[in-house]
Amino acid sequence: MSQGTMKRQVLLFVSVLSLSSVCGQVSYSIPEEMAKGSLVGNIVQDLGIDVKRLKSGNARIYTGKSAEYMELDKDRGVLRVKEKIDREALCGQTAPCALHFQITLESPMELFPVTVEITDINDNAPLFQKDERKFEISESAVVGSKFMLEKAIDSDIGRNGLQGYTLKPSDNFSLKLHGQIDRSKKVEMILQKPLDREKLEYISLILTAVDGGEPQMSGTMQIYITVLDANDNAPVFTQPVYKASLKENASKGTFITKVSASDADTDVNGEITYVIGNSMDTISKLFHISQEGEITLDGQIDYEKAKNYEIDIEAMDRGGLSDSSKVIIDITDINDNSPVINMISKSQSIAEDSPAQTVIAMLSVNDPDSESNGLVQCVINENIPFTIKSTSVSFYRLMTDNELDREKASFYNISVTCFDEGVPSLSSSVTLTVQISDVNDNAPVFEKSSYEIYIVENNVPGLSVFTVKAEDSDWNQNARVSYLLEDSAVNGIPISSYVSVSADSGVIHAVRSFDYEQIKDFQFRVKAQDGGSPPLSSNVTVKIMIQDQNDNPPQVLYPVQTGGSLVAEMVPRSADVGYLVTKVVAVDVDSGQNAWLSYKLQKATDRALFEVGLQNGEIRTIRQVTDKDAVKQRLTVVVEDNGQPSRSATVNVNVAVADSFPEVLSEFTDFTHDKEYNDNLTFYLVLALAVVSFLFITCLVVIISVKIYRWKQSRILYHPSLPVIPYYPPRYSDTLGSGTLQHVYNYEVCRTTDSRKSDCKFGRAASQNVLMMDPSSTGTMQRIQSEKNILDEPDSPLEQKPPNNDWRFTQGQRPGPSGPYMPYATHIRWTPKTGTRATGGPEVAMGTGPWPQPPTEAEQLQALMAAANEVSEATATLGPGTMGLSTRYSPQFTLQHVPDYRQNVYIPGSTATLTSNPQQQQAAAQQAAQQAAQQALPPPQAPVQAEPPKAAQTPASKKKSTKKEKK
Repeated sequence: MSQGTMKRQVLLFVSVLSLSSVCGQVSYSIPEEMAKGSLVGNIVQDLGIDVKRLKSGNARIYTGKSAEYMELDKDRGVLRVKEKIDREALCGQTAPCALHFQITLESPMELFPVTVEITDINDNAPLFQKDERKFEISESAVVGSKFMLEKAIDSDIGRNGLQGYTLKPSDNFSLKLHGQIDRSKKVEMILQKPLDREKLEYISLILTAVDGGEPQMSGTMQIYITVLDANDNAPVFTQPVYKASLKENASKGTFITKVSASDADTDVNGEITYVIGNSMDTISKLFHISQEGEITLDGQIDYEKAKNYEIDIEAMDRGGLSDSSKVIIDITDINDNSPVINMISKSQSIAEDSPAQTVIAMLSVNDPDSESNGLVQCVINENIPFTIKSTSVSFYRLMTDNELDREKASFYNISVTCFDEGVPSLSSSVTLTVQISDVNDNAPVFEKSSYEIYIVENNVPGLSVFTVKAEDSDWNQNARVSYLLEDSAVNGIPISSYVSVSADSGVIHAVRSFDYEQIKDFQFRVKAQDGGSPPLSSNVTVKIMIQDQNDNPPQVLYPVQTGGSLVAEMVPRSADVGYLVTKVVAVDVDSGQNAWLSYKLQKATDRALFEVGLQNGEIRTIRQVTDKDAVKQRLTVVVEDNGQPSRSATVNVNVAVADSFPEVLSEFTDFTHDKEYNDNLTFYLVLALAVVSFLFITCLVVIISVKIYRWKQSRILYHPSLPVIPYYPPRYSDTLGSGTLQHVYNYEVCRTTDSRKSDCKFGRAASQNVLMMDPSSTGTMQRIQSEKNILDEPDSPLEQKPPNNDWRFTQGQRPGPSGPYMPYATHIRWTPKTGTRATGGPEVAMGTGPWPQPPTEAEQLQALMAAANEVSEATATLGPGTMGLSTRYSPQFTLQHVPDYRQNVYIPGSTATLTSNPQQQQAAAQQAAQQAAQQALPPPQAPVQAEPPKAAQTPASKKKSTKKEKK
């Protein structure tokens, strides 16, 4: 039968079960000998599940200990043939032949029973065990004599199995078939005609066995008959069928039954021989028949393999005549098999918050015994929160029965014991270990419900005050406790300003130093939170009690101590002993014994006249006041607390011993505080003088050091054989000066810190200019870089503009370096106080002249001494608005905001002096007019070196001239 003609049936049976673990049953029918990988059925469609469910549920086929003939294609959800199936090898003659297995799914666990029926195809031809059979038949055999033939074996079943026999030639013999209980057919050869040995001594026949398959298949056996003489009686069995029973545990050699046959012939023709006529090897190997007809067990039988056996017994005499009978042996089952436990699916761990009835394992239990011997029950060990229930025949489900708690038991060893109902009962067991995974179900628990902590005031900030501890009975990350400070406030101040809590250790630190007089106690809450998800937490109240220290001296409330007025207590001269003069009232803001005050009389004008109460501070007379006692009495009372160490305060009490107020007034007129006030004033004056002297000497040393350093640098630059690199002053704001610039060769310019935004314009830094000294001439300084980079302003011209009308001077009026020899090309635009700017261009004409000789060391020292004198004099004489020392580094200072210029201002490279008085301004205007008139004339061939005009002298400059003349 081709595969295309094979009939495929798919049956879906949905069984409603009491438990959800076992779902619908699916049955398929396929022919045997299908190729590997052939499609069996769409298991996803038939079960009504999704392909994704197969993958996520880790679907697999469970067959127990049987071989796996099927495989599951998870990608397509179909069932395929894993190995070629031979129905005859799998089931033999058993019909129907089916494969039973289960498809299991996880998460959640599900079980789907599947049955695949294997249908037979005609792949086996009828087969005789022997190729030939020989008979010796007496010629006297009567017509109708029967001769038993060997049955053919066809492994196929049904229509494809053995259907019939044919015998050729059929002249003397014919075939007769007899049906049997096992649906097989007994084949007998019947004599139709008498035999005549003289005519035909040997007869050859062919027995053919055919099946009903398409195409039809057959098997043959050759029959050889020898015609004998004179045996005309065949053996006859006493019973056509014999029955016996045998226990499956019967040992070899056990007697089963005895058959008997008789023959009417005598002598040799009456001797009978018994043989087992079954052609199957299993029967002939299991059983044995003796010549007496006794059947014994010759092998090992098993009820689970075969429940009964049918044996064909043949009795033959020497003449070749025979008779046949059947022996049916029923096998009795005994309880010789223990239940077999197979773990279909199991979970290694389960969360402790899993609900009841959560399945953790599925088992299959089989007992091949029959009846009560095959009935199985399963139990588990007691006192565990699990139970086992049967879902269907031979299947059990292990599930939770109560709530789990990992903190009580982190794992369970579950022993599953299954036993049958046989006698004696047999059992088997399996142990399953289940780990209980932790769930964050326990909040941290503090050791106490609240804490009280005592700390002494004036503690060091950061001091470790106390440690709170909380335990979490969970495991791992769920038990990791961190500590937090809950938000709260103490007197409106966040609690975090008082204390802090270490997140890991729970150590409480004091953030500040506590003062008992300000706060005596406060409380806050600490939260302990675990690391679970979601986290659980608990709170505890911590109260900190501040303990007092003796850190405050007593404060005297009365008598009040005043600095400018005199308070005195009057005592009449008629006062008796114990007269209350006054009472010293003092308080101590500390508490406890630190606030216990005691009073003592430290000094007194007359100690024999007054005493002070130790506890109450009352000042009383201890004797009678007399006329000899002085009017003015001064008492010094010491108030001391009881702390360790103790602190004290003193108070002066003035007492006037007099009867009338005028007397007191006259006596206390000269009792003032002038002496103390004068003493204090003298001290402060001396201190101020010392500070001012120190600052002056320090400034003088610094100035001299700077000048000497600059002078040494300039001496190095004047080396005749090296390029001259002048010293350039640092670019900072400088308003220091005495009003006149020093005639040195490096000029300082007064400007603001933000000079690029002010009215003062400066050329580029000196690093862009190079001074070259030519030994053969007076020398000029050539500019290396392009002329367009001379000035910072983009509108600077390439050629020199005409000089400003306000600043026209001849070459002779410009002492010192001029023209391109100037280290800085300085341009000044000055805005006077009136707000109008001087006319003329911003540029200054740059002249040329010889490079001056460097000053000598004596001249440098003289200039430094003169500068120091000018500094001291200018500081005392200059008024507001002057460019003085006080604004040297002031960032707010600008030339535009200078209200007044009382000192002369010198311009580097010129001898012009700007003054703020009208006479100097008028003289400057006349000089400017003369220079304008000279410019209108043709230029002279040789410039006349005019003597530079002398600048108006200031007191500092006059003093400097006097010193020079003396030197």
